[in-house]
Amino acid sequence: MDMWTTEKMPDQTGKSVVITGANSGIGFETALALYKAGANVILTGRDADAVGNAAVKIAIAEGSGSVSQGILDLSSFQSIERFTDRFLAEHQKLDLLINNAGVMTPPESKTTEGFEQQFGVNFLGHFMLTAKLFPLLKKVKGARIVTLSSGAHHYAKGIDYDNLKIEKGYDAFREYAISKLADLLFTTGLQKRIDQLGFDLLSVAAHPGVTKSGLARHMAKADYDAALEQFGDLMPAWQGALPSLFAATSAEVNKGAYYGPDGENELFGYPAPARLSEAASSEKLADELWAFAENRTGLIFPF
Repeated sequence: MDMWTTEKMPDQTGKSVVITGANSGIGFETALALYKAGANVILTGRDADAVGNAAVKIAIAEGSGSVSQGILDLSSFQSIERFTDRFLAEHQKLDLLINNAGVMTPPESKTTEGFEQQFGVNFLGHFMLTAKLFPLLKKVKGARIVTLSSGAHHYAKGIDYDNLKIEKGYDAFREYAISKLADLLFTTGLQKRIDQLGFDLLSVAAHPGVTKSGLARHMAKADYDAALEQFGDLMPAWQGALPSLFAATSAEVNKGAYYGPDGENELFGYPAPARLSEAASSEKLADELWAFAENRTGLIFPF
């Protein structure tokens, strides 16, 4: 695959896009690139001021799209309900949903519904959001759902359903890895169900490699410094956003696929197919996770 950058991105004029966690880092750069390509971009995030500031920065950039904003806290089912109810009332279609928002290795914490924060935000909140917005996505031939994962998913061999509310203790990185495995199982599980129902939709995943962003804000300084020593300088956020943008727009994308940087160990570089772990490739694990998510959210999706 030739080196892919935003210069190769197809025109996005008229397309409507929802991006979670779009106020900073990779989410912001993803939104900015799509705006410049002509898309109508809806930025979402928890903090109204942060989302508003991001929207202003994008609106003054050179581009032919439009930008609007919505408040969405993925750690709260009630917040997801509020956002999606309003969105469904105000919009007729949705071309692209980018499940970008993420939490990485925070102090022990839980969502409103009592789930471990990383699992709750990175996977369960995005499952619910996608389910609620699916009626608008399925109206658009070729619509896409892009879900962000991480190379950290290789460290998770499965999902411990007996510890998703921290019943047995908390390990920040272990829980992060499990949440990112869940994102990949969601991606492939969603594509399987889309195909079964005969919809013309793509569910794909991407990861940014090692990128400079606010995601690492919870890392201890010693751990962060050690990472810098191991990896050298991190990629800028605009480059870390390229796998997401490739997955969202390229005609070369395959359904149910996973994309990341093309360099050694997928840490740096430009978009290319990424490697799924054995666990992430398991249809059995994906079906178990799907049943769990439907049970906990009360959403039978996408049927």
